[in-house]
Amino acid sequence: METTNGTSSTSKLDDERSIRHEKRAALKQQNMDPTTKESSRLDSSLKRHTALIKRMRQSMASDNREQIMKDIDALSLEKYLDEIVGASLDGISRCKTERDVWSAVEILSALHRRFSATFTPKLVSSLAAALAVPSRASLANLSAEQRDKEDSSRVIRQRPILRISSELALVGVIRDDPTRSGGEWIMKTIKEMLSNDPTLSSLPLLATFLKSYAYPFLGIIPASVSKQISSESEPGSLSASQTEVTPSPVTDEALVEKDVRDRFKRMCEGYFENVCKKLVIEHTRLQEQDRRNHEAYIRSGEIFEDRQQAYEKMTKGYEKLLANCQQLSELLCLPLPNLPNDTRKADTLQIGVSNSNGLGADDLDELYTTGGKWEDDEERKFFEEVQDLRDFVPKSVLGLDDADHPDDSSEKATDRVEQEKEQMRKLDEELQRLRGETGIQKNTQSVDEEDDAPTPTPGTPRAASPLASPQLAPQGPSQLLTALLTRLPDATNRTLIDQAAIDFAFLNSKAARKRLVKFLGQVPKNRTDLLPHYSRLVAILNPYMPDVGTELVSLLDEEFRYLQRKKNVVKELAEVRMKNITYLSNLTKFRVVPTHLILHIFKVCLDDFYGTNVENLALLLEGCGRFLLRSDDTRERFGTMLELMRRKQSMQHFDQRQLLLLENAYYQCNPPERSPRQEKQRSNMELFIRHLIYDVLAKKTIDKVFKLLRKLDWDDSSTRTVLFKIFTKPWKLKFGNISLMAMLTYDLQRYQPAFSVSVVDQVLEDVRRGLEQNVYRTNQRRLATIKYLGELYIYRLLSSGIIFDTLWSMVTFGHPDGRPLPHQVCSIDMPDDFFRVRLVCVLLDTCGMCFDRGSQKKKLDNFLVFFQYYVHCKDPLPMDIDFMLSDSLEAVRPKFKMTKTVEEAAFAVDEILTSVFHDVDLDGDESGEESGEDDEEEEVEGRRGEEKEEDEEEDFGEIDELVEERAPSPEQAIVLSASNSLQENLGPSEEAEAEFAKELAKMVTDTSAESRKVDKKTAMALWDSSVQPPSLRKKRVEEGDEDEELDAKMMHFTVVTKRGNKQQTRKLAVPAESALAVHTRSAQLQDKVEQQQLKRLVLDYEQREEAEEMKALEARNRAGAVKIRYVG
Repeated sequence: METTNGTSSTSKLDDERSIRHEKRAALKQQNMDPTTKESSRLDSSLKRHTALIKRMRQSMASDNREQIMKDIDALSLEKYLDEIVGASLDGISRCKTERDVWSAVEILSALHRRFSATFTPKLVSSLAAALAVPSRASLANLSAEQRDKEDSSRVIRQRPILRISSELALVGVIRDDPTRSGGEWIMKTIKEMLSNDPTLSSLPLLATFLKSYAYPFLGIIPASVSKQISSESEPGSLSASQTEVTPSPVTDEALVEKDVRDRFKRMCEGYFENVCKKLVIEHTRLQEQDRRNHEAYIRSGEIFEDRQQAYEKMTKGYEKLLANCQQLSELLCLPLPNLPNDTRKADTLQIGVSNSNGLGADDLDELYTTGGKWEDDEERKFFEEVQDLRDFVPKSVLGLDDADHPDDSSEKATDRVEQEKEQMRKLDEELQRLRGETGIQKNTQSVDEEDDAPTPTPGTPRAASPLASPQLAPQGPSQLLTALLTRLPDATNRTLIDQAAIDFAFLNSKAARKRLVKFLGQVPKNRTDLLPHYSRLVAILNPYMPDVGTELVSLLDEEFRYLQRKKNVVKELAEVRMKNITYLSNLTKFRVVPTHLILHIFKVCLDDFYGTNVENLALLLEGCGRFLLRSDDTRERFGTMLELMRRKQSMQHFDQRQLLLLENAYYQCNPPERSPRQEKQRSNMELFIRHLIYDVLAKKTIDKVFKLLRKLDWDDSSTRTVLFKIFTKPWKLKFGNISLMAMLTYDLQRYQPAFSVSVVDQVLEDVRRGLEQNVYRTNQRRLATIKYLGELYIYRLLSSGIIFDTLWSMVTFGHPDGRPLPHQVCSIDMPDDFFRVRLVCVLLDTCGMCFDRGSQKKKLDNFLVFFQYYVHCKDPLPMDIDFMLSDSLEAVRPKFKMTKTVEEAAFAVDEILTSVFHDVDLDGDESGEESGEDDEEEEVEGRRGEEKEEDEEEDFGEIDELVEERAPSPEQAIVLSASNSLQENLGPSEEAEAEFAKELAKMVTDTSAESRKVDKKTAMALWDSSVQPPSLRKKRVEEGDEDEELDAKMMHFTVVTKRGNKQQTRKLAVPAESALAVHTRSAQLQDKVEQQQLKRLVLDYEQREEAEEMKALEARNRAGAVKIRYVG
């Protein structure tokens, strides 16, 4: 039955297409000859005209067609054409199905034939107005939500109008010219609709049009929906047939002119290209937005609601556009564009510590790492691309004088460099002293003795106070500065903070700078997100107002020293410490903090390496450790400090939290070196084959790919190995191209049959291995493999028995005795593991529609009954699995109803198996048991009228399928492994069974083979001549008994002769020692022994059957409510 699936479905589509064409051509012929009726003989009553208009306004569907057509023929209608046109538009909008659309076309054609000069122009203009797109000016005043609602309602309203307008253009109601069809009118209408739609909301209308009218208007045959290929199709011809997407239309029967079809097709293809460009742009924008969201999440730990809503809206629009593009791609037989992946590679730089720092070779290897100063380009731009105020502010405002400042600035720069060198020299001496120590001792001396010295207290975090009179605009510099400081907490991006720096430059004064430093030093401790932006503000102002940076750094340094004296106060000052270290780290990356100062802070924490200083060091490493380690002026010294920290960390004891902080901070600033990924070396032939399969393969190019594959050197073992690997790894292809891969395998079967067989074997092996291992990371591969298996069946590379074997194995494999039970723990199929359900659904979605008739339909029905029992044995299904299961069952069996409980499912399974066993018993009583060879002969003789050998295998019966697919039952296992004593009690041994089967087969062969060669008359004559009459037999027995008593040395024979129609008997005495007598007596004794042996075997067989039935009944009673019987 499988052989006719593809042919029947394809022929059915062709028949439907030809029927539609004939109906349209016939109606067009009628519309070309309009008829006029005398209005004087027609009814012109107002009541009937009003009723007709009302009926047309309500609906022009098929249920009202007959009455409307009668009224059109009986009424005059001349005075009511305007009302009829308006009613027609209302009635058209209610036509949903194809039958309703055709009914409306017939009604409008009838009106056209009567009033072609008055009714048709009004109707065409009304249809054009109904299909028009609203102007952009009318949509500009609407909000986004209102615009979406308006577009969706317009699409729903215009869809039936577009379908009926297309039909009217085909049947000759709408015409471009008296001798031409209305194809040009439809093309212009759709072009205007699409060109005035920047939001692409009219894409569903184009998809609806192409789905129904791509063949008559564009000459494109829609994609075939055949379920399975025909058995008559030749391997190697499918790929060529796929490229023929356009038919060769007959010019005299075409409803639309060829030039219109060609231009219409080019227009649709051009529009599809533009939509694809839009798709690529939206895809890139979505990836960019996703990257920004990820960076924002890394910076702040959350994604704000407005950003999340914008991203969700963008995602929804992109998915809608992608779905429309995929639909247009299938309808126009054009490939989708390749969407670029967001693969960004960070620039890497190899840095390390020079040998002059005194570290060993092993220590140097630790500090060699890959990566630059900055984690990404966005961070680099933020810290390095700082604007120069001279580009935005006049020099006079900045206090610059070209005549005086060069010398002063050079002297200040020289003094600053000398001071830094002096500080660095002192720091190097301290580092040398630390390296020279033999051991590192824990510093237990407290610095609290310095509490008597005057120390500044950190500023109290408080928000900036607003203006006293917000309704008055700022007037003086003080008020302008206050307004500027009020805006600073909201300056959370580069643009705002750069503008704030420019605004402050115009308010520059000594008092303003002091207020700014005070404000920047009193950042609220919970607003650490402001610190990078405030640091950028200071970095912009520092070249022209150095006291701002110097005073702020001095303020933070004093605060750090105070916190060091109060390091025993842990919880109360934890947030202040974090703010202080983070502030210093950000200023360091802007090079506002002197190098010696940040290294000194690091050394102070390293000297007292316990308690809160562990957290301070971790914050410093995370904040500016990467920058210091990769800067040329600090690389050596900071590398030395890192090595000292690692040594102390290995010698001191820290708790788990502190160790985790230090490890994370260290590897964040100095990640371990990762060797570059080795690219696999491939031969040119392998690269070419991979390019063909992974890049070139598509519906339009499959013929080209197939021809190139045939030209390869198949005798070369390396080429054949590469092809085998690619054809057995469907998960590396696009999911939509798996069917094309199966088609190539089928086509190659004609030229390389062994290759196709090996591919099928490997796919089955991969499916089996997936069931045995059940590794989560291979789930995607298993889905692609099971999809590939279904596609191979559709292209007739394997039989339905293998598909059913796979289905049954997926619901029984791994369970004890092949029996899934509710909430039964199985190591490879846990109750909360639903992946096998997903696999079954994918296989059913791929090839389940092929099992819709004959014995295969019954097999699939039985499997679905057991499958629902398997599903009930699992935990409650997740929502996505539940929806997938419902969709799959609805596709293959729309009327199948799932049971609610596991008891109902088990009862349904028991009923199915009981009916199967009953059918088997009936078949067994009718046919009896035969030997294997004779069974094959009988099977061949009885199936000579079958079409294919595959159908013969599948019609053996339902129980044969179950017996092959199910695991052996426990009862049979017990019987087979029983002891010899138990075998004696239950029935004969295996030798006895073999002997009985041999004798029975011999008897059946003798009686069936020899007797068939004799006709009826000959058989009756032989029977009459060989069988004696009852009287003679009785007389013979009595005389024989007497003779045996009288003479034991003689053997008496009765010779039967026939004279005419009368039989005569004559006794003949033969000596007992003669050869005839001895042979006859030995034959009689042998027959008697054989009869006794057969009698004993039959009795023992019945005894064994009774014992097995009793044992099966006991096992069923032990099973309880779930009564499921298995056949081995």
